[in-house]
Order: sequence, then structure tokens, then C-alpha cells
Amino acid sequence: MLKLKYLFDNADLAEMLLGNWEYDKESIEMFKYYRISSNAIYPFQSRNKIHMLRYSPKSEKCQDNILAELEFISYLRSKQYGVLETALSKNGEELIEAQTPWGDYLASVFKRVAGVQLNKTELSDIILFNYGKALGKLHQLSSEYQPIKSKRWSYSDVLNWIHHTLVDLPDETSALMETKLLQDYFHSIPITKANFGLIHYDFEYDNVFYDEASNSCNVIDFDDAMYHWYVMDIVQALDSMQDCIPIELFQQKKQCFMDGYRTEYEVPEDMLSLIPACRRFANLYGYVRVLRSIEEKWENEPEWLVSLRAELIKGMKEESSWFGMNI
Repeated sequence: MLKLKYLFDNADLAEMLLGNWEYDKESIEMFKYYRISSNAIYPFQSRNKIHMLRYSPKSEKCQDNILAELEFISYLRSKQYGVLETALSKNGEELIEAQTPWGDYLASVFKRVAGVQLNKTELSDIILFNYGKALGKLHQLSSEYQPIKSKRWSYSDVLNWIHHTLVDLPDETSALMETKLLQDYFHSIPITKANFGLIHYDFEYDNVFYDEASNSCNVIDFDDAMYHWYVMDIVQALDSMQDCIPIELFQQKKQCFMDGYRTEYEVPEDMLSLIPACRRFANLYGYVRVLRSIEEKWENEPEWLVSLRAELIKGMKEESSWFGMNI
């Protein structure tokens, strides 16, 4: 998540960055449907087709990580995997670095994928089967992937970043303890080609679109991709499903998802023992990202920001409930 000061709508900045691409001038009115979280996303049209401008302050992102993300997406598309597609800038680039009155920014443009966001479907057995199938295929392709130019960071890099963020905060001793517990635990787990690779990390219902015409899924938002055990993606997907499926139906729907997954890839049974640690990793990572995001506070904040801050703090309390306990 970006720092709160970057969550404010800035259509002038978006238009300035978008000037690096071809676009339909009248479609700027679509900027009102913007959203900002880990990036700013502004929709627009180019030749009457919907695209998404994605940007973030250079200080908030690792440029090599973004280049590695774009390289992985290109690899997946070369394998006919259902994934978003970048739109090249006027200069033929996927990633633009731009100096603006608001600082230095990194920006890309993506074409809209076909289909409907998963949580806006009826979540039938066949849809969830294909949801699992899409994740299994992603992991199968990842297991064969070798980056050519840039390499994404790993779970270990994330834990090192977390430690660096927390080490000078005297009130975060339990989060630091949790970091050390996870570092030690994951260090003891064997890494093989079959169980570990570049994962999506955010393979949740809002990042997966079901296309009824092809009876398949299209995946967006690889911004959080990292090298991790594949079971991490399974944990995130299943936890996401729990948010939109009645509890009495969950086990059956989970089975549909896993059946679909196993048509493309087989997760070793012993890897399922990582599930609790993966949840702890996600909670710690989410906690520290929000902690960093909300550290600045200003007088007379707008009501939406006050409410958002309160909601984020509430979420942090839930995420930290297991900190320091044995794994």
C-alpha cells in the first residue's frame, strides 16, 4: 500500500503521465473511476478500447521489480496464458520514468482483460474449477520460467525489508519477533523446482476475471509477485474465497478449486503443512505495509482519510494477533 499522502486524486498528474501514450482525448472523463492503493489506477480509452494507466512514486517502488514483473507477464503471454497485456508508449517502452511537479513517477499502461471479476459471478462449481485451473497453470509455467533481464524479489527479501522497516521502531517488538520466527521457519523448508517459484501473491477474486466465452480466467495485477512456495498463492486464493462464499458451501467450493488446480499442477502434500506459516507471512507483510503507510498524520484530515486510517488500524490489530507465537 502506498503512503497515505499518495492516495489523493490527482487527475493533472495522471494526464501528464498518460501523455506518453496514445489515447482518446475525450476518455479523460473516465478518470473519475480511479482507484489508489498499492498503485494509482486511472482508466481511459485508446482507439475506443479501455486501458488502465498504472503509476506510483518512484520512491515507493523498486524499478527492477517492476521490470521483472513486466518480463514475467510477457513470458506468460508467450505461453498463451490468460493474462493482461501492456500497451507500449509512444517511444515503444513498457515502463516510463517521468519527472513531474509532484516528483518522479513510474508508469505503465495495460489493456483491459476480457471477462467479469470473479466476485461478480455466481461462483459456480465450473467457475471455481477454472479459477483453480488458472492458478495451477500459472505455477506450472512458473516452474519452467527463467528470467532473462530482471528477477523479482523473494519472500526472504520481503522479510529483510520488514526487518529493516521495524528495527528502529521500539513499539514493534512483537512484529520483529514474528519476522525472526518466520525467517527461521522458512529457512528450514527445502526449496525445489516443484514447490517454489515466482508466484502471483495476490491471486484473489478481484484480480481474476472469468470469461464465459472461453470458459477460462484472465489474471491481472502482478505487482506483488515474489519468489515463494507455491502454496502461498493457494492460501491467498482460498482465504479470498471465504470472503464471498457461505461457510456451509466452502468445503465443496474449495474442492472444486483444488480439483481444477490439480489438472495443471500437483502441489506436494507435505507442502500443505506450510499453510499456517504462509498466513502468518501474509499478516505480517500486510501489517508492516500499513504501518509504513499511516506513519504520517496531518491536522484537519478529510473524513474519508480519517475513516480509512481507523479501518486500517483495526485490520492491523487482527493481523498482529498471532505475532510471536510458535509456528
